[in-house]
Amino acid sequence: MSDIKKIKDDYLNKLNNDLNIESLNQIKTELFGKNGKISNSFKKLGSLPTDERKKFASDLNSIKNELQDKLDSKLQEIETKEINSKLENEKVDVTLPEREFSRGKIHPVSQVIDEISSIFSEIGFSVEEGPDIENEHYNFTALNTPDNHPARDMHDTFYLDNNKELLLRTHTSPVQVRTMLNGKPPFKIIAPGRTYRSDSDQTHSPMFHQVEGLHIDKDINMGHLKGCLNYFIKSFFEVDKIKMRFRPSHFPFTEPSAEVDIGYEIKDGKIVIGEGDKWLEILGCGMVHPNVLKNVKVNPDKYQGYAFGIGIDRLGMLKYGINDLRAFFETDYRWLNHFGFDPLDVPSNYRGLSRWNLQ
Repeated sequence: MSDIKKIKDDYLNKLNNDLNIESLNQIKTELFGKNGKISNSFKKLGSLPTDERKKFASDLNSIKNELQDKLDSKLQEIETKEINSKLENEKVDVTLPEREFSRGKIHPVSQVIDEISSIFSEIGFSVEEGPDIENEHYNFTALNTPDNHPARDMHDTFYLDNNKELLLRTHTSPVQVRTMLNGKPPFKIIAPGRTYRSDSDQTHSPMFHQVEGLHIDKDINMGHLKGCLNYFIKSFFEVDKIKMRFRPSHFPFTEPSAEVDIGYEIKDGKIVIGEGDKWLEILGCGMVHPNVLKNVKVNPDKYQGYAFGIGIDRLGMLKYGINDLRAFFETDYRWLNHFGFDPLDVPSNYRGLSRWNLQ
């Protein structure tokens, strides 16, 4: 009896000390482990005389329960102490002012794409997309581009293989080809997206954004093209009148082809679109070449149509007074905070495409 009483006294003293979880588990193992002191004491019961065995077992169980209760109590004490320590160190001072809320802005390119899509959707155009990596057939051959055309040269086009079969698309016209091959006329689509050409300066970038439009149906003529572009330009620049002129040009995929200029004037050092005696080139267009229609299995004797291509970045520069194309791609938050748009202000014709100057 004296041995187990000494075990009790020794370990009760240990449990009164300042302990952590690790040292508490060590004490528990020393007492109740496979070869623990209490466990070994129970093993001695069989060797005791019958008249001593009952009292020894009773005393041993009493000591075991007392030590177990002390262990449980100490464990709860340690856990409570740790929780209180965490609460003290990690508490939040609710009297502190809230952190400044930083609201993001829509990039001008994304805004202009949304504006363009909104305008054309109101006159029946749908939006189509295609891959940035194209093959030579969709980018050039199907669009009636001759083998010796300068656009096929490596100093104009980013080729991805030595055979010049894979490339980064130089325009979004391949989307028109894919759309016509996968459907049947009539077609009325726009194709906005990234395009790539080997060029870089203040007004050119190796990667830029373009939107191309296509309308194929029976009895389509240049009058439809002029009406469509007149509506778009007035809506985009949010003006009631616009001066336009069509200058003869040449593109392999349209015949006849034209470049469109719009009138403008300078007021207080800013470009004002609409009226004026100055002219600004804004896009290329024309009637779809019969060879292009044949390449996509559309009968040119039955169907005709027009196509146009517009630089999205250039439109944004003109409308919002941005004078350097390279700024679009520099990811300068200060620039985006100035020229960006409210994410919730979705462009629509009926309530104004943009309210950028009111922000």
